[in-house]
Amino acid sequence: MQILSAEETATALHYPALAASIAQVLADHAQGQITAPERLVVPLAGGATLLLMPAADPLITVTKLVTVHPQQRPSVRAEVWVMRTSTGERLALLDGSVVTARRTAAVSLLAAQTLAPNPSGPLLIVGAGTQGKSHLEAFQDGLGTDKVYVYSRTLEHAEALASYARGRGLLAQAVSRLEPVLDEVSLIVCATTSQTPLLFEAPEGIFIAAVGAYRPEMAEVAPKVVHLAQLYVDTLEGARSEAGDLLQAQVDWSKVQSLELALHQPRPTSGIVLFKSVGHALWDLAAARLAAQSLS
Repeated sequence: MQILSAEETATALHYPALAASIAQVLADHAQGQITAPERLVVPLAGGATLLLMPAADPLITVTKLVTVHPQQRPSVRAEVWVMRTSTGERLALLDGSVVTARRTAAVSLLAAQTLAPNPSGPLLIVGAGTQGKSHLEAFQDGLGTDKVYVYSRTLEHAEALASYARGRGLLAQAVSRLEPVLDEVSLIVCATTSQTPLLFEAPEGIFIAAVGAYRPEMAEVAPKVVHLAQLYVDTLEGARSEAGDLLQAQVDWSKVQSLELALHQPRPTSGIVLFKSVGHALWDLAAARLAAQSLS
């Protein structure tokens, strides 16, 4: 069995290739070739959460073990076990925090590639933590994003991520308010653990990836924006139980589409497009498939 460090795990999971792997997993899932039950969510003391996320295809089985402690740094700790489906042989242990960060951003990248009315425009990142950083990298690598604004409730954190972006060759600016830049950007990523909405307005032609809220009581996007948007989710079963942004807005679920279906539909050309992601073991399986190629 090979144990990959955080750096080795990241090297194996190049964002555009990971987005393509996720698309293939969705195709295989649609053909009934993958087993991926809903994740087990166990509340822990102090507002923490334990997550268990298994998935299997004919060749590879994965299980991710995650703990989320919002008041700690890092707030997410995780490991991904990769096994041979036919024998149970342990093949690899991946750094789960890196897998989570990169596959979540790759799902958003795939959604933006598929659904964003203007995928080549400037980006606004709300939240300057790990997911904000990974989405910045993914959108630069996969969409060619060259201009980014960063907002955080702590301006120093926003400036730190903007400085990192400038180091990668992007035009980047930290902002203390969202509203002044909303009409300039065409892509928004909400990547916070906020309990209350942060995004109260959205212009026409915008694509929003809301990835931070992972429990029903959490929300980053205000109900007003949710009701104005065309709604897509990473998986319907996960969103119906965990997507606080949509649950608090009391959406009509018959109008919410999965990314799996969206891949076979025309790209929206106008309006507000909201993609809500809560995570799924399918994306960990896609990461494990890609990482396995580097091990062979």
